[in-house]
Formats: sequence, structure tokens, C-alpha cells
Amino acid sequence: MERKQKKNGGAHRRQVLLLLQLSFPYWVASEQIHYSIPEEMTKGSIVGNLAKDLGLNSKELAKRNVHAASVDDMKYFGINTENGNFYINERIDREQICDKILLCLVNFEVVIENPLNFFHISVKIQDINDNAPQFLNGNINLETSEVTLPGTRFLLGKAEDADIGINSLQNYQLSSNPYFILEIEESQDGNKFADLVLQKPLDRESQESINLVLTAIDGGEPRKSSTVQILINVTDANDNPPIFTQEVYKISVRENAPTGTTVLQILASDDDEGIYAQIRYHFSNIPANAQEKFSMDPIKGTITLMKTLDFEEAKEYTITVAAKDGGGLVTHCKVQIQIVDENDNYPEVTLVSLFTPLPENSRSGTLIALINVKDKDAGGNGKITCYLQDDLPFNILPSSNNYYTLLTDRPLDREKASEYNITIIATDNGTPPLSTHKTTLLQISDINDNAPAFEKASYSIYVPENNPSGASIFRIQAFDPDVDQNSQITYSILTSNIEELPISSYISIHSETGTIYAQRSFDYEHFREFQLQVKAQDGGSPPLSSNVTVRVFILDRNDNSPQILSPSPESKDSTLFEVVPRSAEADYLVTKVVAVDADSGHNAWLSYHLIQATEPALFTVGSHTGEIRTVRTFLERDAVKQKLIIVVKDNGQPPLSATGTLNLVFAENFQEALPKMNNQLSNSEYQPELQFYLVLALAVISFLFLFTVILAVVMKLRQSGNPRFLQCFGPVPHTKSGAIFPPNFEEGTLPYSYQLCLSSESRKNEFAVLTPNINIAENVLCGEKFGVSFAGVGGNYLHCEQAQPNTDWRFSQAQRPGTSGSQNGDENGTWPNNQFDTEMLQAMILASANEAAAAAAANPDGNSTLGGGATAGTMGLSTRYGPQFTLQHVPDYRQNVYIPGSTATLSNSSGKRDGKPAASGGGNKKKSGKKEKK
Repeated sequence: MERKQKKNGGAHRRQVLLLLQLSFPYWVASEQIHYSIPEEMTKGSIVGNLAKDLGLNSKELAKRNVHAASVDDMKYFGINTENGNFYINERIDREQICDKILLCLVNFEVVIENPLNFFHISVKIQDINDNAPQFLNGNINLETSEVTLPGTRFLLGKAEDADIGINSLQNYQLSSNPYFILEIEESQDGNKFADLVLQKPLDRESQESINLVLTAIDGGEPRKSSTVQILINVTDANDNPPIFTQEVYKISVRENAPTGTTVLQILASDDDEGIYAQIRYHFSNIPANAQEKFSMDPIKGTITLMKTLDFEEAKEYTITVAAKDGGGLVTHCKVQIQIVDENDNYPEVTLVSLFTPLPENSRSGTLIALINVKDKDAGGNGKITCYLQDDLPFNILPSSNNYYTLLTDRPLDREKASEYNITIIATDNGTPPLSTHKTTLLQISDINDNAPAFEKASYSIYVPENNPSGASIFRIQAFDPDVDQNSQITYSILTSNIEELPISSYISIHSETGTIYAQRSFDYEHFREFQLQVKAQDGGSPPLSSNVTVRVFILDRNDNSPQILSPSPESKDSTLFEVVPRSAEADYLVTKVVAVDADSGHNAWLSYHLIQATEPALFTVGSHTGEIRTVRTFLERDAVKQKLIIVVKDNGQPPLSATGTLNLVFAENFQEALPKMNNQLSNSEYQPELQFYLVLALAVISFLFLFTVILAVVMKLRQSGNPRFLQCFGPVPHTKSGAIFPPNFEEGTLPYSYQLCLSSESRKNEFAVLTPNINIAENVLCGEKFGVSFAGVGGNYLHCEQAQPNTDWRFSQAQRPGTSGSQNGDENGTWPNNQFDTEMLQAMILASANEAAAAAAANPDGNSTLGGGATAGTMGLSTRYGPQFTLQHVPDYRQNVYIPGSTATLSNSSGKRDGKPAASGGGNKKKSGKKEKK
């Protein structure tokens, strides 16, 4: 085989042409390799080593996925990926593949990936002399008249040899005879025809028939030949053969011509007459592939199309037509039928390589696929243009030899399109053009290029207080358009504005679902809101995350009952008294109920209701202010002692309430009110508790005892003739000073400090050793508002001096405890009429009485000190209401007190603590000649 290849001059020649180098990530190059082999090689014969010819290592072939493109001719060859041998895979018959084409080439493409290269392989199939010349007919019968003139030619036709070149038909040989010689003619297409030429006249009488042998010989080695018998019948004279109008008829027929179409009509004439002028037509020599496509009318000489023509099967047909007259004379002509190509073949699109899935971050110009297109039509009908059907982020560019590359045209985004159905349209240039659609699916692989995104820029969570611990209160959710691991989101809490404890003790979040759980029961009164940062992170590499602010608002629930501050809830009903002047007009402000609620909003809106009263028609309470006012003036038939039960309700659902009791006494002054207050103990309607009766009885007994002692001291001093002591109780004719009473005393208003003076022997610092009677008088009657000066025994006088008023006890009407700063009443008086006055007075009275009783029982001889029984005798109240107790110890409940129906909150100013100046009646105080002491 190698010697034969060398003889043909084409053994293993390689011509490499670099056709194209593209500037994109996967470069594609094109090389052309030529091989030349003889036909009919045995299966498995090696054509060449493809790896060596491509300059590749044979070990790289399998790794780089060497394979042939899907071309039909590749069935004859195979590639061994282990050693790179290019071998025969199927018997090759050159005549079957190329017919009469001189240059028989088998072309296909070899694709090598990683990186992508493709090579054009061209295998030249050399002809061998494997076919002998063949005559179409086994015998040739000729008839000629005996009068045929010498020089007459008889067309024998031609033998057909499937081989080409030197292996094809080269010569004809005729058996020796005296009448005929053989002349060989060659047509324009290279075919050789044999004609018999008559050399001398025939003599039918001497020889009726002549038998000759015609031999066709080719030029191969060894030569092959075939023979045909020629039988010549000599007939009587017919001296004029038929004559055709043309020696060669040429006609063009479109390949889509319908069957039954008349292709051509030939015409011959004969100058003879009679039977010798009757001409009949027939195909004298017709190719095998034309026999079933054409038919001839023997009388009319018309050639008709019997089967559809195909330009891709045969582009031309050459037929020999014979015209024979009745005398046996035959004349031949040639008919050449050209097939005109029609655009009847659609382009063929073959996807050679496809890289899928494609990462979404691939750059523009990335190779996606290699595409092969071809069209069986010729000329413009076979020229193909490729383009994409839709506006996709891809582009298709021509490469070489009917190859196209599919590239990315712009950045991809899997979140917008996870896959593409790419439709490639191949259109030829025929009229009308034919198109082929090739659709391929390209999948886009995901990369982690999207961070989780929350539905909102921030979240607000509202949680009612007293929620169960561990309950789910909200679910926060983020979305990631990526897929698989890149979209798996985990949640965590980054920071919060809570500094006391870690945020995990308040809030936790489920890392997978984003559900937020309360780790404790919240209390609106402890804190009302807090803020935290939640982080959502995906599972990509590297991971992406985003944060969102979550504000948690604690909603108030009505879980706190109102608290009544005034009347003080610490005091019992037996000590709560308010003195109301009998002369009080309608709408007189008796007192004010002050209450607060630890809740907020609607739950803290308080309303005041009078649920029980001795005289319901006598008093009214402001539903929002808590002010207790008189509805009308006091009548004689009205009870002097009044008991009011006030309920304070909030606005929650369900509402909570608190109840307070207030005892009122109608009297013009304190002296008048005192026995009435004492009688309060005997009235079971107001004080049903036994303990209260006992305490009140003890207080009355103590007061009477004190009053008896004071009276005894006064009588004794009168008997001694010293009138100065009387100045403390009333006017004395021979002195300028008298008893000092608080302003508006006649109106029955109870002051914070009251002024009664007693005599004592001496006063040192704050306490002095006195007799029991005088100690009791000073403690009860003088209090902290007086400096008491006592003369010696020899001086024989007693004087009580009023101390400087403590302005801390002066409340203006605007400063009285309550939820509102505006109240009815006297704004200028220094003796505000409210619950604190009565409470303090009652406590002081009870404390003094208890001290006196204890001192008298313990020291019958009269030796006692002021401080000795103070703690035990005052029942714990002297500390609160003693001389050292001032307004600074009284909590100002006006601060942070919510006014129902209003958004205002009362506040206190230190500059207004003292209220307005005292009235003129309270500013004139009598002083002794000694130094004042507070």
C-alpha cells in the first residue's frame, strides 16, 4: 500500500493551514490534513497516525476527547484514541462515492476539546482497476442494405467503465473482417465511442450476414476488457438513411419538473418512399440511471419524464437516440439533458460541541457551542446564513468551512433566566429561501452573587406585656434569588441597645426559619421598647449577608389597679377627717381624690365615682378630676358626719378599680368639729371595726385628761396673780398681746400648725425637763410653730411665743395634691383645706394623748421628760408629724400624674413650692420680749 501511495505522489502529505484564531476564552483553530489512499483497502488498514500528524501526544487524545463531527462520510474511517491511528472502518468503493469525478475526496472534521480545536481531514480516494469495461447490451444487431455505399458509418455506441483515468476505457478492438474497420471517436466529456465504417460494398448474395466481435479494453494494470457480438444483416437496397435535424440535442430541465412532462421531441427525415421512409425512434444507448426516468415515443420521437429528477443525484444525462427507416437504415443522434438545480433542500444544522451548564459570571465572548451547517443544493441555493431567532444574550459568528461559533454577547444573570432555549436559524440564498431551525437548551449555573434581602427596610414588632416565656412573637424572612446552597439562609442577632443583660436573655431567633421567640415575660412598666439588629447570611462561598433593624414594642395591658394617694391608703378610716364649714356654698371644693395608675394610655385613664354617701345629693365627684364638691348648701336636716366611698376605675378591659373612704364633718371650727369626730367612733355606720373604736376612745380620754391638766394649770396661775399666761388664750385688758389663732379660724378651716401657748419654767435647745402636765401641753398645743418661753418660779409668769411659720407646709391652691393644678377655693390662704391637714392633726392629737397617758401612768410623781415616751406613745406617728417633719417629706404626687382626657402631665416647680403669700390675718404674730426660736 505504501509503494502504491508513493507512486501516486500523494502518500501521507500534510498541509496545515491556520484559518482562524478567535479572541475569546476558548480559542478555535482550523487545520487541514490530506491523506491519499487507494480504494478497496481492507477493513482495519491504517491510513496514518493522526496524533503524530496533528503534533499531539497520543496520551492526550483521550483526555482531550478527540471525536469526529457528525458527517456521513466519517463512517468509512475510525480514530484509535489510544495510539492515534487513523484506520479504515469500512470498505471504500470509489465508484460508489464519487462516480465519474476525477478527484474523489472524502472530507470530514475532527474535533479536539480542552481547548477546542477542529481539523479538516481530506482523504483522496485513488482509483484502482477493479472494474472492466461493460457494454450495455450483450449483442449488437445491425441491418444494412447491400447497396450501402462504402464509407457508411455504423454507430456501435460505447462501453462503460466505472473506473476513471488510466483505469477507464482506453480502446476498442474489432475482430478482423474484409468489410468493416473500426474508428474510435472521443466526445467532449472524454467518453470514447466505436463506429463501424464500411470499406467495400456488401453483397447480400455472397454473404447475408456478418458476425464481428468488438472488444473494449481499459488502461489499468493488469488490463481488463469485455466483448460484444455484432451481427450484421445485409438487406435489400435502401439507399437513403434517415437524417436527424440535429446531430446533438441539448435541453435543460428543472429538477422539480412534474412527471409526464415532455422533455424533448426529436425529428428525422428519409428521402425514400414507402416502407423505406417510415422511421421509428428508440434509445440506442442510455445510462442506467436514466432508463427509469425517461421514455421515448417510437412514432413521434418525444422524450417524456417518467420519474422526478434530482439535481443532487445527477446533474446531466447523455442519451443516444436511433432513427430507423423501413428499409433498415439507422441514423443516430445524441440528446444531452441538463438538470437545473432547484432550492429543494433545507440546510442541515449539526451541533458539534455544546458547553452546558454555563456559569452565570462568564465573560462576554465565551464559547458556548460549535455548529456545522451544510446544504446539498448548489450555487446560491447552497449558500447559508445563520442567525439567532430571539433577542438573546448570545451571538453566532461564522468560523470556516461552514462552521459557526456560538458565543456569549453580554453578561448573564441566572436569577433572570436560569436556562435558554437557543434557536439557531440557517437560511439559504435560494428563491424562495429555505430555513432550518435548530433548538438547543443551555442551562445557566448559579454563583453566589445575590445577598439575602429582607421584605422591609425595618420591622416593628408589637408584643403585649405578660407574654408567656418562650412564645413565638414574630417571623422575619429574607429572600435570596440564588439556588441550592447559595440560597440557604441562616439568621442571627448581631447587636441590641439593651446593655443590662445580653440580648439572648430577652430575645432569640431560630437560625433556619427566622422565627423570633421571647425568652422572658415582658413588663411594660419595666421597659417599653428595645432595638436589635438581625443578620441574614446565605450559604455561598464566600457567604453574603444583609442586616435589618427590628424594633420590639411592648404593649401595655391593664395589669395594674389604680392606687389612691389621697386620701392616704396607709391611714385607716378612723383617722381620715375633712372639716367642711357649715357655711360652704354650692360647688365648694371639699377635697380632691388623687390616684395614679402604673399603666399607660387608655389603661391609665382614670375615672372617679361616688358609690356610697351618707347624703348622696349633697356631694358630687368630678369623674375626671377627682374633685369632691358640694352640690348645695348644708341644711339643718343633713347629718353632721358624712361618709363618702369613692371608687377609682381605669379604662382597661376589663377595668380595674380601687376604693377609698372619706369622712367629712360639718363644723365652723376645730373645737366644734372635735367632739363630732370623737362621736364618729360610736357610729357603726362609719366605723364598724372594733379596733378603730378602741383607738378613738383612747384618744378622747387622753384629750379630756389633757384638757383637765391644762385647766388646772391655768386656774393655778390665775390664783398666783400673773396674767401674762392668759395672753395666749384671749385678750387681757392690761396687755397688748392676746391668744394667737390662725387666719380664717372662724371659717372652720383646719391649719397645718395651730397656735396655743402654755407656760414653762425654761427651754433649752429643743427639749426641757418639765412636769408631766406642762410637757403634755407643750407637745400638743404649741407644736413646731411656737417658740415657748417659760419664766422661772420667781418670775411668776408664763408666755408662749409664736415661732416663725414654716413655709414648707403652705400649699397654694394650685399645689394641693391632685391631678389638676386648678382648684376652687381660697388661693391666698395659708391653710389649705385637704386631707393631709386633717390626717396630720389627728395623728398629732392621738400621739400626744398616748404620750400623756403613758407618762401619767409611768410617773405618778410627775417627773418625766418629753422624749421619754415619744416613740411608744405616738404609735409611730410622731416621727412623721413631729416638729422636724416638713413639706419636704411629703411626696409631691403631682409629678407624672396623668390627667384623664388630656395629654398633659402635671409637674412641680421648686419656685412655687410655698404658694402665694399668706393672708393678712396670718401674718400678724404676737412676739414676747425674748428671742424667737424656731
